[in-house]
Amino acid sequence: MTQKHIILIGAPVDCGKRRRGCLMGPDAYRTAGIAEAITELGHSVEDIGNLAPKQVTVPAPKNPAVYRLAENVGWTQTLMDAAQTTAPKGMPIFMGGDHALAAGTVAGMAAHAKTMGKPFFALWLDAHSDIHTPDTTDSGNLHGTPVGYVTGRDGFDAYPELPVKVDPANICMIGLRSVDAAEHAVLDDGDVMLVDMRRIDEEGISGPLQTFLNKVAAVDGMLHVSLDVDFLDPDVAPAVGTTVPGGATVREAHLVMEMLSDSGLVTSLDLVELNPFLDDRGKTANVMVDLTASLLGRRVFDRPTRSFK
Repeated sequence: MTQKHIILIGAPVDCGKRRRGCLMGPDAYRTAGIAEAITELGHSVEDIGNLAPKQVTVPAPKNPAVYRLAENVGWTQTLMDAAQTTAPKGMPIFMGGDHALAAGTVAGMAAHAKTMGKPFFALWLDAHSDIHTPDTTDSGNLHGTPVGYVTGRDGFDAYPELPVKVDPANICMIGLRSVDAAEHAVLDDGDVMLVDMRRIDEEGISGPLQTFLNKVAAVDGMLHVSLDVDFLDPDVAPAVGTTVPGGATVREAHLVMEMLSDSGLVTSLDLVELNPFLDDRGKTANVMVDLTASLLGRRVFDRPTRSFK
């Protein structure tokens, strides 16, 4: 595998939902040895530390349920800027933090792809579609809105102006099993490639993923991967506040990562929704680090043996 320069970016975003704990995520990845796992594969690593949200003032949201809007907007600006600053130097890995961070990371990476003259694609590995807007969310938790933002849906007036809208046809969501009615209405009439757990049960996970990767490769696109802990089944990854039973197995997840590695298309990665407060002796953090290593070239027979006793 081609050696890469990996840039670790701590994004302790903990404002996208009400359950606290994701702000500890970046340091949990560091404690689980993410830098060491990457360097063992021959890549270079630069850790730029934990970022902070830009201080912004925003009008009161139309939807009174919306939670901590200004902080979410500030993080979006910070991470949009960080993506555009770091991507020319290597492959950024954004260590979250909740999934609200992807509003900034995806928007920033899409802007970078535009400057490179390449099409931009996003792979959303998640139990949820996250395509709400601040106006449509019942919970008010903005970690359910980043896809809505980056695709240019209405309702994000308080957010930074998008450098470029992401084409929904260039997004693939794998692992879906909890989608709200308001999101269904958007997705059913849209162009996003949807791969729910029933389809995975019926067809396996490799076929749909390969179809999407072929699409990216055909136009020499740049691919951003957003990996949510709840893509995995909570039995193997308990450290998440949005558990939905019936998720991907560890083996399915590693297959996805190995296929992404083989493709050579991935240019950036989100690791989101890890809440170490809910973890079992670092189990989930270790799984996510192992998956990152698979994305960066580790193969099934190279995996370390782990003990959680």
